[in-house]
Amino acid sequence: MLDYRLDEETEALRKVVREFAQDVIAPQIGEFYERDEFPTAIVRQMGELGLFGLPFPEEYGGSGGTYFTLCVALEELARVDSSVAITLEAGVSLGAMPIYRFGTEEQKQQWLPRLCNGEALAAFGLTEPGGGSDAGATSTTARLEDGHWVVNGSKAFITNSGTDLTELVTVTAVTGTRPDGGKEISAIAIPSGTPGFSVGKRYSKVGWNASDTRELSFSDCRVPAENLVGERGRGYAQFLSILGEGRIAISALAVGLAQGCVDESVKYAAQREAFGQPIGRNQAIQFMIADMEVRASTARLAYYRAAEKMLRGEPYAREASIAKLYSSEVAMDNARYATQVHGGYGFMNEFPVGRFYRDAKILEIGEGTSEVQRMLIARDLGVG
Repeated sequence: MLDYRLDEETEALRKVVREFAQDVIAPQIGEFYERDEFPTAIVRQMGELGLFGLPFPEEYGGSGGTYFTLCVALEELARVDSSVAITLEAGVSLGAMPIYRFGTEEQKQQWLPRLCNGEALAAFGLTEPGGGSDAGATSTTARLEDGHWVVNGSKAFITNSGTDLTELVTVTAVTGTRPDGGKEISAIAIPSGTPGFSVGKRYSKVGWNASDTRELSFSDCRVPAENLVGERGRGYAQFLSILGEGRIAISALAVGLAQGCVDESVKYAAQREAFGQPIGRNQAIQFMIADMEVRASTARLAYYRAAEKMLRGEPYAREASIAKLYSSEVAMDNARYATQVHGGYGFMNEFPVGRFYRDAKILEIGEGTSEVQRMLIARDLGVG
């Protein structure tokens, strides 16, 4: 019999994160959002709670949990705000995970303890200004010279890359030519502050305004040859596997946003009166909220299923793409419905659903667009 109930430990974590999100994040995040400011103090508190170390072993400063526990935490954070949720997702799934999955023991000992306790953040540099969904079109280069990698090129839309806590960016770069004539792509860790490594200004974004997103550039940036992460020439494959896991995490974040839309709509429908009664008594409002709950609940099952297969060691790429595709579109739909339930107030930034509406769209784009997910699902089915 299938049983998707959380075990006692995970349920306890969920409640702790839920309380933190409601008591600490909710009262102040709107101000950070409107100021386009990264909430460093909140992120440090998340580190003190152990959220950045959830899926990592205790020997590296982690909590000894699983990737699924990370997803549960992401969902609860995103029920209140997606900026802090994506900061955690990118810091763990995209920042620290490449070091843990593919790094040497020395690299793990050097970087993971601080990344796990939230004293430092790491970023993931894959996307380039001219690449987008075509991640294999990497043009950043790295050549070996006197025991150092000399990196030249640029990256775009990189989360957590320029905060006061950022200490590391792992980037993909062309390090040679494969026997078949294709690009040899490798992953290289570049510490913040390395000469030749420049971090651009924060992007002016539609949503996720309290998260940090920037363009990076490298001009004869030199790092030791030992900063190679994983095998030379395996960088592209490594990052694809990281993205596969990340799609489950993004799905959890999207489910959190979708559920947050339900939460806020239920609360508002009970408080707001029109024509002498709460609007929640109107069947049109009831049906909209019911549909929102159906979508959020179904999307949750999708990411639970993908995470279950991943933790069992079974192939999960199709399930991850299904979860990411469906939950991101559910988040967009629920944000639209929640705004409608709130009427004119839904268009005001002082209400959480205004943030939710602005934050939802990127979920259909980041870590593989909806079109890419459909392509991957079709390929896995043997179509085309």
